[in-house]
Amino acid sequence: MSGRVVPVVAGALFVVYPALRPWGDATTAGMADAFASPLWLVAHLAAVAGFVLVGLGLRSYGRSAETVCWVGVALVLPYYGAEVFALHALGERMTGDALAATAEAIRLGPVAATLFAVGLVALAVAAVLVAVRDRTAVVFAVAMVAFLPQFFAPPAVRIAHGIVLGLGLALLAVPHRSPVGREALTASA
Repeated sequence: MSGRVVPVVAGALFVVYPALRPWGDATTAGMADAFASPLWLVAHLAAVAGFVLVGLGLRSYGRSAETVCWVGVALVLPYYGAEVFALHALGERMTGDALAATAEAIRLGPVAATLFAVGLVALAVAAVLVAVRDRTAVVFAVAMVAFLPQFFAPPAVRIAHGIVLGLGLALLAVPHRSPVGREALTASA
């Protein structure tokens, strides 16, 4: 996969993630069906692959951005692993309040939630570092900065966020790089 295709594929995967994700887990009654759905697996694995491809897609943006991105990916993926596999298995075996309490313990355990949040902050920092080097990455950076807050929004906003992130990643495939900073100011003077 060429360097320009990687962010486009990552973007498509981040569109697929919220678009296919079953949203029944917003209620205790719908949780088991949402978690047990094959679409739960497909959607969350799309996000996992998307994060990995973002890391690969940032290889040409400098060591700092790439390193911070990979740290973020490493911290986020265990959380997604629990979402994909643990919650799916629980949805096939549990229902009601017991499932809701177990899902909350998995999602909001202090270590899991902290590593997840720190990972998403690292990914946001990496995206901002990319946007500092390349103006075409501003949409990507804004979407990555919004990644953590969008989890507290309703499904329609989360789906819109996936579309914006997908667009931002697709813009990274644009071959023109707009330097920002001292070099750009010197060149325009």
